[in-house]
Amino acid sequence: MSKINIHYFLHSGFSVETTDCILIFDFYKEVLCNNENSTNLKQLLLKGKPAYVFVSHSHPDHFNKKILTLEDSNIKYIISDDIKLKESKSNYTFVKKNDVFTLDNLAIKVFGSTDAGVSFLVSVDDFNIFHAGDLNWWHWKEDSDEDNLNAEKWFKEEISLIKGEKIDLAFFPVDTRLEENFYLGGKYFIENVHVKYFIPMHIGNSSVAKVIEAFKNEIQSSDVILIDASEKDIEL
Repeated sequence: MSKINIHYFLHSGFSVETTDCILIFDFYKEVLCNNENSTNLKQLLLKGKPAYVFVSHSHPDHFNKKILTLEDSNIKYIISDDIKLKESKSNYTFVKKNDVFTLDNLAIKVFGSTDAGVSFLVSVDDFNIFHAGDLNWWHWKEDSDEDNLNAEKWFKEEISLIKGEKIDLAFFPVDTRLEENFYLGGKYFIENVHVKYFIPMHIGNSSVAKVIEAFKNEIQSSDVILIDASEKDIEL
């Protein structure tokens, strides 16, 4: 298996550079840091590899319209159809749940969400990469028992559609706004889907390292490898 490099664009935004291409998921904004080993968006695109930008849904913490202004003939966009744009360009592909297609060397499966939009499974260069978007077990303390039971049922139904997949790398919400329920979705995902590397996202203002440590305590029996991609670029 070839190597990949992962870069964090805050919140739920990541790039994955493979041997032959660059994938960008839910770009939010650049990380302001002085780490010479960290890559920015411009540096990525200067490498000249074909780039594929995935946008899971319209929420502004997942869809920064700046990503549509990139002037590069090598960029193609895969956009959830809940996003309504004034114009559609030839390099835009709008998608919905259950779409399955190839785009150049990418094999793409579009799964559902438990909020807006979709989630993505992308197979490229011998890697299967999953980005959950806002797919999560949204158990809010302030919601009614009925609402939370419905949220649980919806989430588990969506995960049942992914169960048969083998995922090398998963980006998945571990949202501390859910308080003591922050781990529910990620833990259920790991227990029910074959995943090797798991990168928590959608963490908010909490320390990523502390959240990962707390999450690790909830999945002690799992063989999955948890990765903190917030401080530096990661190579797998």
